[in-house]
Amino acid sequence: MRVLLTGSTGWLGRYLAPMLRGAGHQVVGLDIVPGDDTQIVGTVADRALVDRIFADHGIEAVIHAGALHKPDIVRYPRQAFVDVNVSGTLNLIEAAVAAGNDRFLFTSTTSLMVRADVRDGAGAAGAWWMDEDFGPLEPRNIYGITKLAAEQACRLVHREHGIAALILRTGRFFPEDDDTLAVPGGLNLKANELLNRRLTVEDAAAAHLVALERAPDIGCDTFILSAPPPFARDEAADLARDARAVIARHHPQAEALYAARGWVLPERIDRVYDPSRAERRLGWRASTDFGSVLAALADGTSLPFAHDPHYTSPIVAQRRHRRADDLCTN
Repeated sequence: MRVLLTGSTGWLGRYLAPMLRGAGHQVVGLDIVPGDDTQIVGTVADRALVDRIFADHGIEAVIHAGALHKPDIVRYPRQAFVDVNVSGTLNLIEAAVAAGNDRFLFTSTTSLMVRADVRDGAGAAGAWWMDEDFGPLEPRNIYGITKLAAEQACRLVHREHGIAALILRTGRFFPEDDDTLAVPGGLNLKANELLNRRLTVEDAAAAHLVALERAPDIGCDTFILSAPPPFARDEAADLARDARAVIARHHPQAEALYAARGWVLPERIDRVYDPSRAERRLGWRASTDFGSVLAALADGTSLPFAHDPHYTSPIVAQRRHRRADDLCTN
């Protein structure tokens, strides 16, 4: 298929584009920043550009992975999030319907599920067990609000026109350090998050590839993408009280392996993302989980996830280069 991939210069795009080509698809990359897999530089908020792309390239399917993200809140006004994340999504899926496409993938985020009370910590029953039926959804910032609105737009167009629309709520897979949590930081934090809220970028890309193939058979559904947690739902209360004891039940070697590295396990876990629907309906399961981390620690091999504290998103890097150029010109 000829697949339009938005966000092709971004972290997910640079892994997903080669994977799509390896599966025999032709990839047309669209991003506001140039990149190796980006053939068209522009914004999804430009409906005329979107229509030209479909007409000129014979697009047969869309993977909409481009967006303004949470770190962009400090750089862009709210209206920009509406223009890109909501209007841009509508532009794409409506163009896909007009072109007769039968499938559309929307890369969403588990972040929109984090209400104020979830952000504050565990609930009365213990750790929040967050599957696709978790609600009510009350996003806490403009990023989450616009991603939820875009999800609803996809569902609306599916109901009205029948195009298969799969919504993939990804857990964390960014390579840089967390922008709010510092202790533990870096590698230790990412390893811990594979217990309950993270997946690798390779697994995120693989999920999109599977979803692209399965979409017409499924129709419309929402899927959480995260590494499979080792815990069961009935352990939620224990996770909020003493996560280390629960981890020891499933991975008794974890504490010693962590201690040898100078790492710490989480004392409490306040939320768990449940990706079991993706396994049941898509046939996708993340290949990297917390056990993979422990295996690497035991064997002394490389950790199975990307970590780059100096990583800068392409859009931020471009803005810095422009400011530097302006200073040189002045």
